[in-house]
Amino acid sequence: MKKSKSSDSLRPFSSVVFDGYERAAARSMLYPVGFKPEDFQKPLIGVASTWGNVTPCNMHIDKLALEAEQGANEAGGKAIVFNTITVSDGISMGSEGMKYSLVSREVIADSIETVVGCAGMDGFVAIGGCDKNMPGSLIAIARLNRPAVFVYGGTILPGCITGDTRKLDIVSVFEAIGAYANQKISDAELQAVEQCAIPGPGSCGGMYTANTMASAIEALGMSLPNSSAQNAISPAKMDDCRRAGACVIEMLKQGIRPLDILTKKAFENAIAVVIALGGSTNAVLHLLAIAHAAKVKLTIDDFTRVGKHVPVLADLKPSGKHLMSELVAIGGIRPLMKTLLDKGLLHGDALTVTGHTMAQTLDGVKPYPASQDIIQPFDKPIKKDSHLVILRGNLAPEGAVAKISGKEGTHFHGKAIVFESEEKALQAILNGTVKKGHVIVIRSEGPKGGPGMREMLSPTSAIMGKGLGKDVALITDGRFSGGSHGFVVGHITPEAYVGGPIALVKNGDPITIDAGKREITLDIPSAELKKRHKAWKKPAPRYTRGVLAKYAAHVTSASLGAVTDMDLKV
Repeated sequence: MKKSKSSDSLRPFSSVVFDGYERAAARSMLYPVGFKPEDFQKPLIGVASTWGNVTPCNMHIDKLALEAEQGANEAGGKAIVFNTITVSDGISMGSEGMKYSLVSREVIADSIETVVGCAGMDGFVAIGGCDKNMPGSLIAIARLNRPAVFVYGGTILPGCITGDTRKLDIVSVFEAIGAYANQKISDAELQAVEQCAIPGPGSCGGMYTANTMASAIEALGMSLPNSSAQNAISPAKMDDCRRAGACVIEMLKQGIRPLDILTKKAFENAIAVVIALGGSTNAVLHLLAIAHAAKVKLTIDDFTRVGKHVPVLADLKPSGKHLMSELVAIGGIRPLMKTLLDKGLLHGDALTVTGHTMAQTLDGVKPYPASQDIIQPFDKPIKKDSHLVILRGNLAPEGAVAKISGKEGTHFHGKAIVFESEEKALQAILNGTVKKGHVIVIRSEGPKGGPGMREMLSPTSAIMGKGLGKDVALITDGRFSGGSHGFVVGHITPEAYVGGPIALVKNGDPITIDAGKREITLDIPSAELKKRHKAWKKPAPRYTRGVLAKYAAHVTSASLGAVTDMDLKV
């Protein structure tokens, strides 16, 4: 625990904005929004809300923000709620709109940094409920390095159809599309799934990107214990928000800043928890980006190093059968983290926002009920090592990320069928052009080439719905939704737009993916590969103005986290 600081030091930024007769104009602007004279002597605490009715993931966060505001105020601060954007991957998936998804991560980070920096906030709470606003919030937290706590908006409850025992979610809908195209279900059955899969507020219900990143952030130490494993609509989540507001005040008193917490050990803890949960490949991209903002040296090879020792223990969707709400009911991720700590797979001395170490926060955590089957025993894992496999080879010399649960096997050899966009690949899957033995190559979807590195949930779900999950592989310089499963490899770098080898693949080329050897190989002579590269010409950019053009001009490789502020010269 760090020593308490004087009351003057609790206002390192707001005092510059508010104190003195010459700052009367600044103070006058805040009386209309509810400030009283005495409030200007309190720490100014921001509450960054990602509320919006564009997605059920965030539709309730306005109410959560008010709870965080109350918590900060009751602890002696003066809180201001402000908004930033959110977008919906589930709605935009498979369309041109999905190109804005990863871009939104940078917009969210930039906007939070802008408001907190401009207003002179002394600390803040950030509340996120969907894939990109969570890492976006953490990037801003790391950049600003002011006392801050992240709050996860919480998971959605499962959808259901009367007379049907299935627990539905958004991936159920995407897979139903494939089943409908394969004439396995009727119009009425598709309509029923469509209307019932999303019953209310909260993030997508499996161990998809939202729940993965919430768990990773808790493992980083940047949210309060259990924040990652609470239902969106619950008393626990309301209490989490109030306590987060108060926690920021306590961090100010103790002199704790985010960069005290976001150390290399913290990122290794996050990687270990993501692996044990069978989490999304997007965790690789986002943790690299957060580490960059925190000035921590993290590379894709760290995922391999940590992953050699950490088993997959959670039987959660998409590759498993359970939903996050079921894990919440048996205790969330804390008992799993305690197991990892006891096995020497977490750094117990890593600091958290509570002011206590990770080991201290896990002290006294009770094990899961003996009757549960969601988290498997350590000696009977779902997979003995990481499902997040970093591949290299002549097709991905700078690396690629595969999600290998073990159920789809560890080796695939097939013939390439090449598509220059996700839409063209999806149609070929649905109309039967894609056959058993194909390696589907979707390129020109990378950070620069897309731009925006779209997620491929539509084609991967169509593959599953068509019954081809074990018979085809899919590789891309784009990325995958946390809901994707099957034999899939994304983040292939260098991407096609910059002349990476994936740009040189032709229909019929043999490709081998060997997860055991961590290799992805285009099985053609090196002389032929050099000949194709010499003949390759860089394509024209798809966008020449607007946010997508700006993003493409600045974004780095996926192997570096697809960040937009790498080595900027001013």
